[in-house]
Amino acid sequence: MATSLKIDDALKGRVQQLASQRRRSAHWIMLEAIQQYVEREEARESFTQEALNAWESYKETGRHLTGVEVGDWLKSWGTDEERPVPECHD
Repeated sequence: MATSLKIDDALKGRVQQLASQRRRSAHWIMLEAIQQYVEREEARESFTQEALNAWESYKETGRHLTGVEVGDWLKSWGTDEERPVPECHD
């Protein structure tokens, strides 16, 4: 799929400068930037959906962990006394 992209002269110059410094083509720089943006936004959307799903689950069941419970669990990571994920409760 061929797509054209119109950018202003200032941004075009910056892309060309960066491409020259990195010994890459301007096309490569722009494609890399677009790929990274799309991946970041997809991850952000996934995180948002996961949070909304968790909120809906909480509203339906009332099951949860407190901030202290999560904090204590996280503090155990990487120690000899690493704990399993705490059980949710009402």
